[in-house]
Amino acid sequence: MSESDDLFIREDAIFANKELLEINHLPDEGRIVGRDEEIADLANAVNPAIFNQSPSNVLIFGKTGTGKSLCAKYVSQRLINTAEEEGVNAAFAYVDCAQDSTETQAVQTVASELNQDGTEIKIPDKGISTSTYYKRLWGILENLYDVTLIILDEIDKLDDDDILMQLSRAGEAGKIENCKIGVIGISNKIKYKDRMDERVKSSLCEREFVFPPYNADQLQEIMQARGDAFKDGVLEGGVVPRVAALAAREHGDARKAIDMLRYAGEIAQSKDASMVREVFVTEARERAETDRFRELIRGSTPHSRYVLQALTLLSIDADSETGFRTTRIFDTYKQICRQEAADSLSLRRVRDLLKEHAFLDVIEQSRHSGGSAEGSYTEHQLLEDPEVVKQVLQDTIE
Repeated sequence: MSESDDLFIREDAIFANKELLEINHLPDEGRIVGRDEEIADLANAVNPAIFNQSPSNVLIFGKTGTGKSLCAKYVSQRLINTAEEEGVNAAFAYVDCAQDSTETQAVQTVASELNQDGTEIKIPDKGISTSTYYKRLWGILENLYDVTLIILDEIDKLDDDDILMQLSRAGEAGKIENCKIGVIGISNKIKYKDRMDERVKSSLCEREFVFPPYNADQLQEIMQARGDAFKDGVLEGGVVPRVAALAAREHGDARKAIDMLRYAGEIAQSKDASMVREVFVTEARERAETDRFRELIRGSTPHSRYVLQALTLLSIDADSETGFRTTRIFDTYKQICRQEAADSLSLRRVRDLLKEHAFLDVIEQSRHSGGSAEGSYTEHQLLEDPEVVKQVLQDTIE
């Protein structure tokens, strides 16, 4: 390539404001669609904070992409603005528990986000004990705020309930006197509450909300509300309805739908097309599913991938079978271990890894009875397209 050749696109013919289609973008009020009731319920739960009173602790449940995190952040920001008008100093901190899964990581993130410039309190990334992080967090809260909301997203990924105990009972335990804390826990797992310590459950589960999946009309409205991410006239008429219909039929996930729309635009870019055409949507759907699944298994251990690879191979080779017993998966897993020159884990540990994949909604487990001769057994079924899983696993290994 000569120096005169352009390596980069100098003018974007497709996107006007691509940020509107990014996952971490917090849209304006007018762009939040289909969640008026949920926003009102959540606002009602934390409303006491405006009067310098303790907000209710909240648990929000719902499938991925149903607007849980979006609404929690939006309501929290609106609360801060309204509280300021009432002379109440409020703030919120957001923790992605999939990234900060230990108690130390989570409390460090909370303290770091709430520690404004100008304070003498230092929150290092590491090097101090968990108890010291807590002491510094209590100092920040007491010195800077009247009320604080702490959003714990994917709360089910936390290693234990310790931080929930500390936050929900900080005032009762005398750790803080002037600042009130409200916790908003968010989970995709409706049964997560069953795993919680009873003491935490009694103080944390004051209010519970369930966010349903979006329907086709809501998904279409969501994407139309972000239509100015594209330049005028570049979206073919059938693109948004097609994306909405696919997403509603398969999952009702707004995040995936927005991903699909963005990918369709990027495909148009790569093909030097002047318009985002409906024909690009199918290709965008495949790319969105692959990227989502890659993110899901990112950071998994080699043996976790070997177990998933075993189920994937069985699924691809099967004529009409959809579910496979643990022992059959284990036999295939051992073959993969031999090929990879790795020592295989025990059957019990493989069973645990399969449960972890089920918890992440990668696979589905079902119990069956084989009668008096066989007893009961578990079958495992991939919830993803086996070919997509195979490709992602190959990319991960490479």
